[in-house]
Amino acid sequence: MDLNSLSPPAGSRKKPKRVGRGESSGWGKTAGRGHKGQKARSGGGAAPGFEGGQMPLQRRLPKRGFTNIFKKTYALVNLDALEAFAAGSVIDAQILAAAGLIRHNKLSVKLLAKGVIDKPLVIKVQAASEKAAELVRAAGGTVEINVL
Repeated sequence: MDLNSLSPPAGSRKKPKRVGRGESSGWGKTAGRGHKGQKARSGGGAAPGFEGGQMPLQRRLPKRGFTNIFKKTYALVNLDALEAFAAGSVIDAQILAAAGLIRHNKLSVKLLAKGVIDKPLVIKVQAASEKAAELVRAAGGTVEINVL
């Protein structure tokens, strides 16, 4: 079986309605748009959120809060996720990304203390909780904090 020979089951796909193809098609002349009016025109129709001139909901509701554009976001990694690595290995963002533990290596990585670790590892991250760093050191490893 090849990709070029695949086809959907018979009856599962329906051809699109072809409007504006003459009066005898049943969808000619106005092509199902009715006579005149805003929605009959090309490009016609109200913008999303438009309520006919009434004050739209997004403007009626009170605005609250604040978004800090300088907020640091971390890719979180727990200690139990590091069990897959061999003892003595050096772990950084690139290795975590290659292992699928974080999405990509552009984010800062923070180590958290969920789980236990029983092998010495050298972990290079941008942040770590005190408890996580303490557990890694107790297992004979080191935690290096690298600021981006």
